[in-house]
Amino acid sequence: MTALALAGVLASTTALADPSAGAQIDEAVGRYLDERVQALAQREGWRDVRAAHSVDRPDSVTRLPACPTPPRARPSGEIPEASERQRLEVVCPGESGWTVAVIGQPTLSLPAAHAATVIERGETIGPQHLTFEPINPTKAHRGFYNQPQLVIGQAAKRRIRASQLIAPNLLTAALAVQRGQPVKIIARHDGIEASVNGEALADGQPGDVIRVRNLSSEKVIDAQVVEPGVVTSTY
Repeated sequence: MTALALAGVLASTTALADPSAGAQIDEAVGRYLDERVQALAQREGWRDVRAAHSVDRPDSVTRLPACPTPPRARPSGEIPEASERQRLEVVCPGESGWTVAVIGQPTLSLPAAHAATVIERGETIGPQHLTFEPINPTKAHRGFYNQPQLVIGQAAKRRIRASQLIAPNLLTAALAVQRGQPVKIIARHDGIEASVNGEALADGQPGDVIRVRNLSSEKVIDAQVVEPGVVTSTY
């Protein structure tokens, strides 16, 4: 059962234990906000979202009769983002029904990637570098990662502190070739292909042209990075 579904069950249980108009209003607002948060989570691709709701309702609610059918909440005026304060009307239908203006405030929480250890600049991120801690996504203004596969395999653009929230501006594509790394140099000429071992003298991504040392001849040449550990030279 999801966190949002569980919140709905708890709200329903509360309403049954205390079938007052106030409890019914809280439940109606909770249902409405849960639906909006679920739609937001689906749109953003968020996983394991939790939502807590607060309801600001007038004191006059205590004098209202309980609604014979579950009341419904609806937006009042412009519809804000699902994570923002919502001006709502809760409507009990029927001749003896009522309409109450309230404000609902959702508070969201979801797990986001943090650095489990110090990650040095240029280091490729693996599962061992990550821990997932709860955040309020509306306060993570620089962005965040909710799913490990979006982080693993990328490289740190700068040094990342242990326990630091990992935001997109801290990452870059992992280097295909790093300075000092052994590489395979593929040479092509007149349809003939040969390969030889080499050493990268610079970092590079696919498509970059870097200096490479041929370990057989000790000659330094320009070569284009093709994929991790592989460069090509045409002569």
